[in-house]
Amino acid sequence: MLGIRRRRRPTWPRVVMLAAVTAAVLLPFWWMISLAFTPEGHSVRFIPEQPTVENFQIAVQAANLDTAFANSTLVTVVAVLTNCTVPVIAGYSFAHLPFRGSKPLFYVLLSTVAIPVSVTLIPLFLMARHFPLAGGNDLLGAGGSGLLDSVGGLMLPYLVGTMNIFLSRQYFAGMDRGFAEAARIDGASELRTFAQIYLPMAKPLLALVAVFSFTGVWDDFLWPLVVSASERSVTVQLAITTFAASGNVRYGALMAATILVTLPVLVVFLVNQRSFISGLAEGGIKG
Repeated sequence: MLGIRRRRRPTWPRVVMLAAVTAAVLLPFWWMISLAFTPEGHSVRFIPEQPTVENFQIAVQAANLDTAFANSTLVTVVAVLTNCTVPVIAGYSFAHLPFRGSKPLFYVLLSTVAIPVSVTLIPLFLMARHFPLAGGNDLLGAGGSGLLDSVGGLMLPYLVGTMNIFLSRQYFAGMDRGFAEAARIDGASELRTFAQIYLPMAKPLLALVAVFSFTGVWDDFLWPLVVSASERSVTVQLAITTFAASGNVRYGALMAATILVTLPVLVVFLVNQRSFISGLAEGGIKG
């Protein structure tokens, strides 16, 4: 009935509920920030009376964050670049260039996602330990330490993510194959078809893979704990854990170190937020 207007439900209860949930989520973060800017020996308040950056200086020096940031940044950047290249190309190949046995191979790759990380630690450790021509090893991987306690050893498990291959395959499978057929008629090679037609349309996918890869590598603790043996290969997660377990912990400096480690993840997500959410939405529809 056109003349009857539907009664609108009041929105204020939802606004109050969302505000309460937002406050509950943000309150610990605000308390962390407040503690980080509170001088040592002062009582912690919601807003510090005499804010200082001394805790950040102590955190960088005491927790060895400069070396840890350099190692984590290098490992993460390399992992993002390789995962935005190899898995994306593999996913495109599975979706648009099927070959004999491609489906069984894809499902075998996909099944490896179900393997617990703890099960792969020993094989990965042995691979790093006996990596040929690294760390004093000979061509057969004997005689030295291989990639243990090195930045190369930190990178080893992160270079290609199976889940990124799956996401890429599902994304490209939802794209029209008519573009590729038209390009082949015009004489374009498969590489040119992928690079100039499909890849520019896959920016949401690249943002999704980049954010997942960045957060997964930056926040990982278990593999660096296994492969690292000295400060030269320490990562930010190891540095914070070592600093927190050092005994006489200065909580202001610890919170400052936590903020410094959290900021890169927050910045990467905010920069890629629109494309990241678009990639999730399109991946859910096409998958």
